Amino acid sequence: MQLTKHIEQGSILFFTKSTDAISISENTHYRWLAFNDVIQSVMLKRKPYQLTLPHQIAMMLPLLFFRPDKVVELGLGGGNLGRYLTNLNSKISFSSIECNQTVIDCFQRYFNPQKSPLSITNSRSENWLKQQDSLKIDWLICDIYQDQLINFKLVIDHFELLAATISPTTCLSINLSDSTDEEVNLCLTLLQQLFTAHQITYFHIPNYLNIVVQIMPNHWNVFRSLKRNVYSYLPNRTFLHWRKFWPNGIKLTKNK
Repeated sequence: MQLTKHIEQGSILFFTKSTDAISISENTHYRWLAFNDVIQSVMLKRKPYQLTLPHQIAMMLPLLFFRPDKVVELGLGGGNLGRYLTNLNSKISFSSIECNQTVIDCFQRYFNPQKSPLSITNSRSENWLKQQDSLKIDWLICDIYQDQLINFKLVIDHFELLAATISPTTCLSINLSDSTDEEVNLCLTLLQQLFTAHQITYFHIPNYLNIVVQIMPNHWNVFRSLKRNVYSYLPNRTFLHWRKFWPNGIKLTKNK
């Protein structure tokens, strides 16, 4: 049965009529988190570490090219990416920055059945970033529900703060959800101007309102890495499957 059919057959476990109207529902196979009736995360209950939504695979594609040791995620949601990465390799240190304490509480109660060793900080991402003198991490993942940023101008300000904080050797992955074509084009133009020490490739997710942007260090040799599974934590079968997705991305050319 398709995932969309499954989530039409759920019962509510939790609901709070806050600014984001957070709800948690489940059926026999899946449990999911929604903000304002928009599904953010879906967990397969018998394999909680498994990725369930197409944009999550696009977010994880940098795993084709490197073996991250320290990963920070801005925006916890239902914790899909953290569960996946900590299950993939126990050496990965994964931290999440989440501004909503209710989301953190819901994650611990409903979306962490295996008690994954995630470090979670209750803070707005921009406040956390401003406190970092030099962000020495391998991978920064930005997957913040847009309403939490209030308006699109704050998204732009957020990008500028990200560019001022991360190093040229850090990989940055951004999920742009539910944005207009004009907003996406503006974002891509700005990212190209801000991240001159990086190569940028973005992906349209078919049938979903997601654009995933991968901002990777310039020195990464993507073409060579895709030839064989040498620099990846991914099992070979997953590597061979995922590398078929990379040519679907659109690479931004450098401005001359």
